[in-house]
Amino acid sequence: MRFADARLEPVWDKIRSGERLTRDDGLLLFGTDDLLGLARLADHVKSQREGDRVYFVINRHITPTNVCVLACRFCDFARKKGEAGSFEYSIEEMVGLVHEGVREVHIVGGHHPDWPFEYYERALAAIHAVHPGVQIKAFTAAEIDYFYRRWKIEPKEALTRLRAAGLQSMPGGGAEIFSARLARELKYTGKADPDRWCEIHGIAHSLGIRTNATMLYGHVETLAERVDHLLRLRDQQDASGGFLTFIPLAYQVGTTKLVPRQTPPTDSLRTIAASRLLLDNFPHIEAYWVVLGEDTTSVALHFGADDINGTLEDERIQHMAGAQTPAGLARAQLIRMISDAGKTPIERDALYNVVQVWN
Repeated sequence: MRFADARLEPVWDKIRSGERLTRDDGLLLFGTDDLLGLARLADHVKSQREGDRVYFVINRHITPTNVCVLACRFCDFARKKGEAGSFEYSIEEMVGLVHEGVREVHIVGGHHPDWPFEYYERALAAIHAVHPGVQIKAFTAAEIDYFYRRWKIEPKEALTRLRAAGLQSMPGGGAEIFSARLARELKYTGKADPDRWCEIHGIAHSLGIRTNATMLYGHVETLAERVDHLLRLRDQQDASGGFLTFIPLAYQVGTTKLVPRQTPPTDSLRTIAASRLLLDNFPHIEAYWVVLGEDTTSVALHFGADDINGTLEDERIQHMAGAQTPAGLARAQLIRMISDAGKTPIERDALYNVVQVWN
């Protein structure tokens, strides 16, 4: 490989020799103007792992409620109880949202002030009873921490009980950016801090529950804070080994307007590529089409991403924040998005078991 930025040459040498990249390397990846060179590095690493395979899943989002005790400055989703736009699903309504052919149910919601922990247990058990073949991915570490803050149920007990009710994996939300400065500035100090977030994922991994991880970027964080966030995730993966996928989440400006406009596609592509290179112990890096749009997602498959998520029926959190993408895509559209990038579409389940190879 040849690079427009000669500083990438030593990074390429490290990649070829299997040497782990450092914090300084990470800062370079986010700072270089050689975006195409960065893409070649990330695509090489991805191709060594997965060849031209790119994964997707037929999934359904269920957002039980947007009623939330928190008031995070970046959030357009949360409402107070009784406020206009607030909603609360019954267990029967949640069960009814799942239809034939769905492989994964993704459940994330607000920190409801009144719902007892048993309500969540009953919801999972009801979905599992009616749809036993559907894998349930539910509740962020922030929600598990809230169950302790509200009901004094320790995370290990909560996760054990939820697993008994049907939980099979956890999403990666609630991480935001691992930065005490940003937690104060963006007012998300009432939710799990980095130590607690990592602790809860470590507990999940010890129980055999695989999880994802996220990073909210493109607002008022620094590039150094992005790098530190990624390295913290890498350290946790070294310790507990249960992360499946890293999902960078581009901040949606919506009405919160932390910045005047959404970060450009080039920043999202850079973030995906840098993540693939720094997170050497993560199996998968996702280009989340809901926040990126279909065109950028297809390009991201040459920047180290090997997953695009799925059909995402009734996704609410990003769309209530102003995402302009459709609320869901059919299987054929996902296959086209991957094929247009010259990659092979692989339909998977929530745990990356291959369902079908589409040519």
